[in-house]
Amino acid sequence: MEHTEYVYTTGMDGAAIEDRLRSEDHGVLAVADGDDAYAVPLNYRYDGDTFLLRVSDHDDDAEKRRYLETTDTATFVCYSGTSKESWSIQIRGPVSRSEQSVDEETLNEWFPPFRLFDEAIGDVEFVLYELEVVTALGRTTIE
Repeated sequence: MEHTEYVYTTGMDGAAIEDRLRSEDHGVLAVADGDDAYAVPLNYRYDGDTFLLRVSDHDDDAEKRRYLETTDTATFVCYSGTSKESWSIQIRGPVSRSEQSVDEETLNEWFPPFRLFDEAIGDVEFVLYELEVVTALGRTTIE
């Protein structure tokens, strides 16, 4: 690594992880079905106790639902990286459909605007999933 550029990183303590998770709202959920993996970008909400994922639910999401139902331990990664500063947090634990039922106004308060692709807005509904935070590990660059 003599000619490779690099920056030093360090582990984040629990308070730093908590602060970062509360201030961010987007990451990537990785799930699996046997030997087959699937990853999808999702918005989340973390209030210090509950880690909720907003998942769209429409006809084209059958694959996403299948992976969510077959995963024992999911991994969620949220991160940011620039050439001078970066951080990442990896959360692992079981993921399941949430028992919480919230109205659209609450969804809009809890989550940023949903990005539509080819879906008609009337065809998209949302389901909340809860990721039980068994482990949360974070790294950040050292200034």
